[in-house]
Amino acid sequence: MPKKTQKFEDNLLRLEEILHALESGEAGLDELLKLYEEGVSLIRSCNAQLQTAEQTVKMLQLQSDGTVTAIDFGKADSEE
Repeated sequence: MPKKTQKFEDNLLRLEEILHALESGEAGLDELLKLYEEGVSLIRSCNAQLQTAEQTVKMLQLQSDGTVTAIDFGKADSEE
């Protein structure tokens, strides 16, 4: 099972390994189920990491008066 401290990139690499194993058709049903469960867990972990990253990312926006303002990444499109 994935550890919460694993890097996003490591989780993606493991997901690729799982995908190849699932696609190969060489594993038995029990192994396929374990791999599937691990994959779902890794996807959830990656999604959580992405959401955390999105919340912390700020965009710098140049204002008309020459000042720079940091705005939330998700709000940048709606404020244009």
